[in-house]
Amino acid sequence: MVSLGPPARTLRALLRELRHLSSVRGQPYQDMAAYRYLTEAFRAHRVTSEKLCRAQHELHFQAATYLCLLRSIRNHVALHQEFHGKGERSVEEAAGVVGLKLPHQPGGKGWES
Repeated sequence: MVSLGPPARTLRALLRELRHLSSVRGQPYQDMAAYRYLTEAFRAHRVTSEKLCRAQHELHFQAATYLCLLRSIRNHVALHQEFHGKGERSVEEAAGVVGLKLPHQPGGKGWES
């Protein structure tokens, strides 16, 4: 089984993603239902002794999976905004998107002197 790291790190990362999402929506992340659910679930599945707790591991795995989903959605939106087609582009703009520059022609538009 793959090590997921400490559950507190996963919870902090989830709350960071919720803060990012709430800044986009314009509402405090503490008012979100996902925040309340996550904090209650992590408090309920806290280990108080050294016994193996299957429910805690299951919750941690689901939380890590949800964190992966939130990060992937945020990355997808960022990539979509950057590379989404904006209609017809000029040749200069299309070259700039892929990091190229068009050659400069000395003497203006044509090669005539």
